[in-house]
This record gives sequence, structure tokens and C-alpha cells, in this order.
Amino acid sequence: MVSLDTPPQAPPPERRPGRLRAVLRGFGEGLITLGLVVLLFVFYEVQVTSWFSARQQADATQRLSDRWQEVSPEDRAPEPIPGRGFARLYVPALGSGFPFTVLEGTDQDTLAAGPGHYTGTALPGERGNFALAGHRSGRMAPFGDLDRLGSCDAMVVETATEWYVYRVLPLRGEAADWDPETAPERCAGAAPIGGPYRDVFGRNIVEPQRREVIHPVPGVSRGTVPEQWRSRLITLTTCHPRYSAEKRMIVHGVLTKRYPKVADRPDLRPPELGG
Repeated sequence: MVSLDTPPQAPPPERRPGRLRAVLRGFGEGLITLGLVVLLFVFYEVQVTSWFSARQQADATQRLSDRWQEVSPEDRAPEPIPGRGFARLYVPALGSGFPFTVLEGTDQDTLAAGPGHYTGTALPGERGNFALAGHRSGRMAPFGDLDRLGSCDAMVVETATEWYVYRVLPLRGEAADWDPETAPERCAGAAPIGGPYRDVFGRNIVEPQRREVIHPVPGVSRGTVPEQWRSRLITLTTCHPRYSAEKRMIVHGVLTKRYPKVADRPDLRPPELGG
């Protein structure tokens, strides 16, 4: 009798992955690892550094408040101390992330605690250029949204004795046709300056080596314009684009108002801040 059962067959030989498949698998695993490293780096740069900077900024603010308690509005504002806070910067258009305490100096340790003042440039309210630097990403990114500022937006600086209101100068695309008569009321005093300032606009993107943007007259060699002919400017500098140091974003403003502090009314604030 012939059996109809199919004899068992031997299992097929195990196929070993080829060299190409192994290479591709290793490449894929490498990409995953690299992606995780990048994510961890971004998390550190944006979140962890900001946490440390927030503590340093809070400490600088407390020290500044304590120092101001010893100063009367009738006194002269104390000279800045390297690495210490000496002023407060408010930018209402950028929302609740402000104000920031401004520290003296622009070294990395100082900028980790907040915006820093370029030593040797003008102080708040003085003729010349009160120039500041700040991070655009990580370390609380105090200047992270400078690209949102428009013509005539307020930048208010508080010192121990006074409030100074600067306004962003007209942007490049608006300056040529600027008409003070039809400009909004808040733009009073913020018209294009002209003369040696004819190329100074509210916002520019420049190469990192363009240090002349913080000169007393931006873009003009130091000493060219006598002090008595200089305007009272503020300049904010930060990296551009965000997360890159390829270029620098520059915002220029001009002083339009100043308010002395009142000894028995320390709570008074300028109307630009809702006071």
C-alpha cells in the first residue's frame, strides 16, 4: 500500500543578513542616536540654560533693588559696576517677558544673567549710543523677539533716579516716505534723524564684525561728530537668525521722553508702562 503522507521537509536554511543590510541598519541607528543627541543639546540650550539664567537674573534684580534703596531720586545715578545690574529695560510690545535687569559688560558670564551694556558706550539718557547685547535663544533669550519690534515701539529704561523712553526709529522701508504730520502720536520725536544718522534705521541685519553699530553715531567713526551734535540713542544687538551666530540683528531707537523719579512716590511709572 502506498502512503499518501508527504514526507517531512527540512527547514529552509537560515538567511544571514547581507553586508548592505547591516550597513543600513547601523546607519539608521547612528541617525537615531544623533537625533537624540541633538534633541538633548537643544533642550539644554533652550531650557536648562534658561533655568540657570533665570536664577542669576533674579539675583541681579534683587541686588539692584537693594542698591536703589540707598539712592535718593535727587542723587546722581551710581556708576555701573562690572557684572552687576544698574538699570531695568522694559519693552511693552514684547509682552510679559520683560522687564530685564541690565548688567554692566558683555562677557559670556554677564550675558548669561541678562542683557549687558557695552562698556564705554553712553549711559541711559546721555548723548551718544546706549548699546546693549542680549541672547536670542537660550539663557532666557531676552532679545529673542527683537524682530517683532516696529517703528515707534517703546523701549523704556529705568535707573535709580529717572525713567527714559526711547522709540524705535522708522524701519528702512518706511523712512524715505516718513511724514511726521501724519505719523501716529506715539511717534513724536522718533522721525528719521538725518545728517550723519541718515543710514540709521530702526532695524538692520549686519555681519558680526560690524562693531561700528555701537559707535556714538552708528556707522560713523568715533570722534567724527562732536558730542554736542549727537543724538541720544539706544541700540540693542543680538544674534541672527535665531539659534545661529552667523549675523547680528540691530535695533536702534532714539530718546523721546524722560521722567524723574519722585522720592515719596516710588510706585509711579511712565504712561508708556501704564503708569
